[in-house]
Amino acid sequence: MMTARIAASVLLFCAPLDAAERPPNILFIFADDMPWKAVAALSGEDIDTPNLDRLAARSTSFDQAFNPGSDQGAVCVPSRTMLNTGRHLWWVSENIRNLREEIRDDGKSWSQRMSAAGYRTGMTGKWHVRMPTGDLFDEVRNQRPGMPRDGRNAYNRPIEGQPDTWDAADPEEGGFWEGGTHWSEVITTDFLELLAIEDPRPWFLYVAFNAPHDPRQSPQEYLDRYPLDRMQTPENFLPAYPHRDPMGAPHSLRDENLAPMPRTEFAVQTHRREFYAIISHLDTQVGRILDAVDAMPDGENTVIVFTADHGLAVGEHGLMGKQNMYDHSVRVPFLIAGPDIPRGERTNAPIYLQDIMPTTLELAGAEVTDDVYFESFLPVLHGDGGGRDAIYGAYRMHQRMVQVDGEKLILYPKAGVFRVFDLNADPHEQNDLAETPEGLAMAKRLFARLLELQKEKSDPLDLTEVFARLAGGGN
Repeated sequence: MMTARIAASVLLFCAPLDAAERPPNILFIFADDMPWKAVAALSGEDIDTPNLDRLAARSTSFDQAFNPGSDQGAVCVPSRTMLNTGRHLWWVSENIRNLREEIRDDGKSWSQRMSAAGYRTGMTGKWHVRMPTGDLFDEVRNQRPGMPRDGRNAYNRPIEGQPDTWDAADPEEGGFWEGGTHWSEVITTDFLELLAIEDPRPWFLYVAFNAPHDPRQSPQEYLDRYPLDRMQTPENFLPAYPHRDPMGAPHSLRDENLAPMPRTEFAVQTHRREFYAIISHLDTQVGRILDAVDAMPDGENTVIVFTADHGLAVGEHGLMGKQNMYDHSVRVPFLIAGPDIPRGERTNAPIYLQDIMPTTLELAGAEVTDDVYFESFLPVLHGDGGGRDAIYGAYRMHQRMVQVDGEKLILYPKAGVFRVFDLNADPHEQNDLAETPEGLAMAKRLFARLLELQKEKSDPLDLTEVFARLAGGGN
């Protein structure tokens, strides 16, 4: 039954409004497993992303946008749950199986809040949140699982000098081609159909691609753009990461098992070729979406957001997955364009990607209640300061991270190991300063801030005994 509040909102937004009075449409485009540097305009990386580049040219880019972490190997689940509930990581960890009662039944999901503000809502693509989408959106098309079904022969390959067991362009492998059409193309077609629905209300559309998550498949023409001699080995390439077991990312972890151990430059270049190809294929779909919005009569009154749920290593630091605290895995592209949003601007104001939830609620004229943990970044866009003074990261009980003003501390509690980096001088996170006097002083400052953030977020992991040296003990 429609509540009085929703009914009033629908009546309000069904009334004719001048363009200047009408709240903006909100388009949220979400990628899966996509690091910040995978947009050429943001990083200078040798990757073909012309449509994301043109979106960047009309956007403000948040160059320091992060996912706060995960309590499980499937990092996307807590990331997306935080996004759609507005709650912090450890609340999500404690309540993830009770979301229907805690969030849905009270109308507190992102889409429900947008609906209550008078918006038509729709979604297509990856969900991976333990709430049925049919209860949350007006229209749902082709809801996809967490990842395409594992392709045959997709693991522990390739091995140089041996035939590759995997063909990333072969639809017979299934995966993204299950059903006959590449999922990225299906999701784009769904968006176009959702966009065409006649309804006087402003709209909120949640378009969630599975790309570029593995199995990283794309049509041959996209793979042909990336011959192996074009692919660069990452500057921070390692044959093996020294702390992979105590950090909770052993070779047996599914993501890490995609490539053989020890890592080889050949294997990493091959995986990165397939990674870049599926990103370029995704970029083509983003171009179709942008063209459709631009052709709408009220296209200029549309806020467009592009981001991802987390990043991915794909050979950096000897790692393949996202279960680590390095920038390639916790930092994401974040573009926002629309009316009154500065065009072609970049900001280093730190945010969490989930801050988009309260930001869009403010843009929609909806109330941001006290139970929303994340923060609107509209003050940053309006030139009024804003952004966070510190970024927190966590992976299960195996890793913790804090980053402040380009200084970064990573802790591995099960090994009693800490690593500290000056990102301003060392953006690839190669020079661990933990054994230097200046690094130890930096680590102590950062550790004190991390303890404050743990308390704020109800983090259950006690670090003080394991890292007594950082907590003020001996040198």
